[in-house]
Amino acid sequence: MILFPAIDLKNGQCVRLIHGDMAHATVFNDDPAAQAIIFERQGFEYLHVVDLDGAFAGKPMNAAAVESVLAALTHMPVQLGGGIRDMRTVEGWLSKGVNRVIIGTAAVRDPDLVREAARKYPGQIAIGVDARDGLVAVEGWAKSSQLTAVELGKRFEDAGVAAIIYTDIARDGVLKGLNIEATLALANALNIPVIASGGLASISDIERLLEPDCARLAGAITGRALYDGRLDPEQALKLIKARRAAA
Repeated sequence: MILFPAIDLKNGQCVRLIHGDMAHATVFNDDPAAQAIIFERQGFEYLHVVDLDGAFAGKPMNAAAVESVLAALTHMPVQLGGGIRDMRTVEGWLSKGVNRVIIGTAAVRDPDLVREAARKYPGQIAIGVDARDGLVAVEGWAKSSQLTAVELGKRFEDAGVAAIIYTDIARDGVLKGLNIEATLALANALNIPVIASGGLASISDIERLLEPDCARLAGAITGRALYDGRLDPEQALKLIKARRAAA
């Protein structure tokens, strides 16, 4: 399992939202590149970045901040989501050094884009599946579709997608713990690796993710719990490393 620290970008700053509400943003760092360096030095393997403004606008809005993060890192790969809705944007980010792009809204509205991108860039395309009350939300979570998470995932079973990042919007940013039940239901219904997101609150969540029934999960994303000190990165990474060694 990979534990992804998250950098969510709003107006060039590292923020965390509550339930994806842009009006309730807490700024944790004015310098995204400095925050990325902190995560890299703490020993994290992979960085999760989201352009929140881009998710609402439908196009990249924090490009300078993302590029500063990419330039600052020495070895940690980056996966990026937010405002990636056409092939030009996919190719642009991959050419700038993003390791994996996350397609969310376009996965609902333009599934052919996902298939084309995954075919052209194997291993570098992920799907963002963000669910509210069981239905997938789009446009920065501002609107709901009529698709369930499983229905959306099934669309891309044969597309060569690298991963699905599943977020329970009701859990996001409120430190109530991951929705393990829904995440496992999605993972068990699909062949695509699933990454859990939304609500990871403490070391007990890490311990839960390392139990045998969660072995299908490819990883989990943590944000607010890292920023406010509820999750000790050294302890979390040590647990994950020990489990890998025992496997």
